Amino acid sequence: MAITLGSLFSGSGGFELAGVLNGIEPVWCSEIEPFPMRVTAQRFPGMEQLGDVRHIDGAKIKPVDIITFGSPCTDISIAGNREGLAGKQSSLFFEAIRIIKEMRDATDDRYPKFAVFENVPNAFSCHKGEDFRAVLQSFADIAGLGTTIPMPEKHKWKPAGCIVADNFSLAWRVYNSQYWSTAQRRKRIYLVADLSGCRAGQILFEPEGLSWNLTESQEAWERASRYVQGGTGRAMPGRLAVNGYVYDARGNGEGTVCPTVTGDHENRVTDYTAVVVRRNQPKLYCCGNGQLHNMAMMEIANSLDTMHDAQIVVGETNGNDYQYELRRLTPTECLRLQALPDWWCDGAKGSDTAIYKMAGNAVTVSCAADVLRRVAKSIKWTQ
Repeated sequence: MAITLGSLFSGSGGFELAGVLNGIEPVWCSEIEPFPMRVTAQRFPGMEQLGDVRHIDGAKIKPVDIITFGSPCTDISIAGNREGLAGKQSSLFFEAIRIIKEMRDATDDRYPKFAVFENVPNAFSCHKGEDFRAVLQSFADIAGLGTTIPMPEKHKWKPAGCIVADNFSLAWRVYNSQYWSTAQRRKRIYLVADLSGCRAGQILFEPEGLSWNLTESQEAWERASRYVQGGTGRAMPGRLAVNGYVYDARGNGEGTVCPTVTGDHENRVTDYTAVVVRRNQPKLYCCGNGQLHNMAMMEIANSLDTMHDAQIVVGETNGNDYQYELRRLTPTECLRLQALPDWWCDGAKGSDTAIYKMAGNAVTVSCAADVLRRVAKSIKWTQ
């Protein structure tokens, strides 16, 4: 029997694709943005489009084993307005909770078996931790526990945790995309709620060897490409296809990993800016306001304030030439940062801006696939 999935706030269709990679069938999705809707309609023509979550009755839609959702984080993220779950966008989280509860009530608590929630780590601290407590309380209320989830000591939630009760459990864990074969540092909370059992902690925390492995997942990607309408059979890209290394263009951390992309905040240029250092060149230089700055000691570029298109600048030090490129990431590269195939938006008739926005709001497929693989394995054990 096929494991089924419903996706709320579907966006790019990342959860749906992650499900297909693990033999899970996406049955329906909910989204209101026109371009992502065209993308998922083209890639999953057999999946029902339900539209606005506010108009969905969970008792009347097709029951599914897993409901996934990453409700809007606009009011929770650091760059957002910080209104939290009370904000106009982030309050839609409670619509997802309502739909899940309605489906559970209509199916005598049989469906959905699991809920998977994804959001920004700032949810831990928003409103001094009260917002994340409200998230946990909402899932506990679905199970009818009749208990109050307490706040942690000093109102500081840990990046991983678990709650277990009779026939209910939930666990959360922070995933960082750079450890799942993508070239960006993107931390996101993944929460798994086992609505009928005590397996959530086992699902998220039981060691299962190495993190997402592209070579081992080749067969899964070929299978997914045959399932997804318009798939070409090309495997999931791992690193950015650039001539050199991708550096953080805003100075947020160390190493050669690109910062996270975002689609929520007017597509700021710096969110998509790459500094590409030519291969075999040991030093990095940063160009800002037309000035060439020696960044050799840091080996990472500070914030960039140029609005120019792709350019090559040659700097000179100690008689040696070093060449680098300063440019925006392309839409294709932003798709790759989220582990989406290059061809994912082909035929959907959208602008580059629409792709940037969709990619910035997307789940990272390799992270979502790891979570859903663990959930699917748990469901198969009990079938």
